[in-house]
Amino acid sequence: MAAPQFEVPKLADTANTEVPKVQEGSMSHIKAFVAGQAAQEYLGYPWELGEDWKERTLFKMGDLLKKYRSLRVYMDACVHCGACTDKCHYFLGTADPNNMPVARQELMRKVYRRYFTLPGKIAPWLVGAEDLTRETLDQWFNYYHQCSECRRCSVYCPYGIDTAEITMAGREILNYAGYGQKYSNEILGKVQKIGNNLGLPGPALEDTLAGLEEDIEADIGVPVKLPLDVKGAEILLVTPSADFFSEPHVESLIGYAKVFHAAGASWTLSSHASEAGNFGLFNGNYETMRRVAMRIRDAALELGVKRIIVGECGHAWRVAYSFWNTLTGIGFDGKDPFSIELQQQLDHRYPQPMHICEYTWDLIQQGRLQFDKSANDHRVITFHDSCNVARGSRMGDEPGGQFTIPRNIIKAVANNFHDMAAETIGEGTFCCGGGGGVLTDDLIEVRVKGALPRMNAYNAVAQENGVNFLALICAICKAQFTKVLPYYGFDMGQVGGVHQLVSTAIKLD
Repeated sequence: MAAPQFEVPKLADTANTEVPKVQEGSMSHIKAFVAGQAAQEYLGYPWELGEDWKERTLFKMGDLLKKYRSLRVYMDACVHCGACTDKCHYFLGTADPNNMPVARQELMRKVYRRYFTLPGKIAPWLVGAEDLTRETLDQWFNYYHQCSECRRCSVYCPYGIDTAEITMAGREILNYAGYGQKYSNEILGKVQKIGNNLGLPGPALEDTLAGLEEDIEADIGVPVKLPLDVKGAEILLVTPSADFFSEPHVESLIGYAKVFHAAGASWTLSSHASEAGNFGLFNGNYETMRRVAMRIRDAALELGVKRIIVGECGHAWRVAYSFWNTLTGIGFDGKDPFSIELQQQLDHRYPQPMHICEYTWDLIQQGRLQFDKSANDHRVITFHDSCNVARGSRMGDEPGGQFTIPRNIIKAVANNFHDMAAETIGEGTFCCGGGGGVLTDDLIEVRVKGALPRMNAYNAVAQENGVNFLALICAICKAQFTKVLPYYGFDMGQVGGVHQLVSTAIKLD
């Protein structure tokens, strides 16, 4: 099958990406693969648009408007001020006006006005209200899967409208109508049936970890272990399943293991909870998100661990940090017997859950890890702030810890570090272009063009400072950049995790 043909945007001479001239409908041809019968029915949705698709769409829209007051506020609050128009990486890369956050919202808002506001029912032509048509539904499917839910537009919105929440609602409505996305929905089936997003069964995971142990000892002469399903271990590590065998993800897994080894920690992975990622967030269905997250609580109770640590995955950390408490009772105040049992079991001298970067940085500050920074001298490093970490979570005890802690670790293990342009990192970081359920090859044109702003910023620091390594703490970002960098003339080997750098420099007895 021939690769899709499209024009790759040209890199700019500076870190900044110019606002393009609008090209009406330039991405209207893009459509993700539609979920089949098995994936839809497993999640409890119809698998095709029946004759009642319109009724189902409006019913679910009304249901979400009642359930989430924020959604109605976002529908009513927008004044079309334009503050968000040039903030979306997909608009900057594609020039399609429907990829302006305000225009993407408007696809739903015009239907909302028509059926859920009095002016829209009486005089729709006066308030920009429109009937729900099949063409509109197709636009929802196309453009709500050209949004990575990165929330950059929300940072700049004077009213605080969260476009990601609108995208999530749009996808849940589409699912309910029988118009789901193949990529996300099949992954949600795998994680519930098998235990992880990649469909890696327990015996295969056990063999993979055993092979990695052999490789590590052959490489450095130290028997670093990757324990699995060890009851009574102090720490449960929950990490994205890509860490088990994909490049460069596996290098970070080796880094975690070396850190635990150096600290003398008692830790384990779980075959039941072998996935930190939770695509329920992308689809806007909190019950699905809860079912996926409950595997972690079940594993923690079964193994009797005292601490839960999350590996390098952006949206996994956001779900853990922001939602595990209310979804599973891992945080305080869970009322069901299992939540109470878990609270009595966990050691609350430590954050529950904790990010692997927090754990490693604490050890570095205590002087418990030793490094040979020169081992990373072949790398000139920069760091990409992943969206869900940057705008949906925190690390450490101080505001902004999610920005400083990963950088502090990099500086502790390497001599050569340069940040990208200030306006492209931190809270205003540009998305990798592959998050939010967009990381699928049927959307490769969206992914490549959406990566343009980050590629411009990376290219600038590469030209000015000789940067040749893009450090990350997100599995989706790693998968996205290894695929996309070659389109812009960079080697895919320039991508890796923060704990890959730790692994290179750490000294082990």
